[in-house]
Amino acid sequence: MRISVGQLNPSGDLQENLQTVRRLTRQARQEGAQLILLPEETMFTVRHVEGDLRAAVDRDWSTFVQQLSFIAADESIAIVAGGYESSGEERPYNTLVVVDETGRIVRTYRKVHLYDAFSYQESSRIMAGDTDGIGVFELGGLKVGVMTCYDIRFPEMARRLAVDGADLLLVAAAWFKGDHKIEHWETLLKARAVENTVWIAAAGTSSANTVGHSAVLDPLGIPVDYLDDEPEGLVTVDVTRRRIDEVREFLPVLANRRL
Repeated sequence: MRISVGQLNPSGDLQENLQTVRRLTRQARQEGAQLILLPEETMFTVRHVEGDLRAAVDRDWSTFVQQLSFIAADESIAIVAGGYESSGEERPYNTLVVVDETGRIVRTYRKVHLYDAFSYQESSRIMAGDTDGIGVFELGGLKVGVMTCYDIRFPEMARRLAVDGADLLLVAAAWFKGDHKIEHWETLLKARAVENTVWIAAAGTSSANTVGHSAVLDPLGIPVDYLDDEPEGLVTVDVTRRRIDEVREFLPVLANRRL
């Protein structure tokens, strides 16, 4: 499957961000991609939302999902992107939406591990999803799992997806800047790839507060293509089951595990 990873600097305005989504999706399709992964907060970034967050989520979530479906169907390409979904309570979910090339919603994943670290408290504004939402689905002939940002620091989640048959892990992020944070991001992506012998595609927002550094890594953790901190960009890579089989022939870590 040919996939694209898009990097953007989302604003607090849904319509402005949707224009960027359409532009990147069209470019991905022109490059022959069957899937585009976009970052966490593609719908809007919480830091730039004016007024009450719950009101903004109630107003924009359904439009965001509907427009992703329209764009996917128009361009005949699957889209994975992050936004904020109403929980029915004060705090919304941080949710990834998976839409196939016909515009059909295949999966939604509500972020399980909230970023309560490095003096930040995501749980004060966001509701954690249930672990029952972690699972594998099929797209483009591959088995796919999704993760959101801080999830990548929890190896047991990636391992669960790999054991369930995932060939490709999609990571949507808004990875905050800070001392050693780029090194953490790159190291964790490589580790999750090589310890599970799966492809990793990671899309990050690129803003004043986040690092960008979107990338696609093969099952040996080798970056196949990547971005730096460009405000907007796209990389497109062929992700194959054959490469997984090649790596697992000489590195059968999943078959060798004893725990």
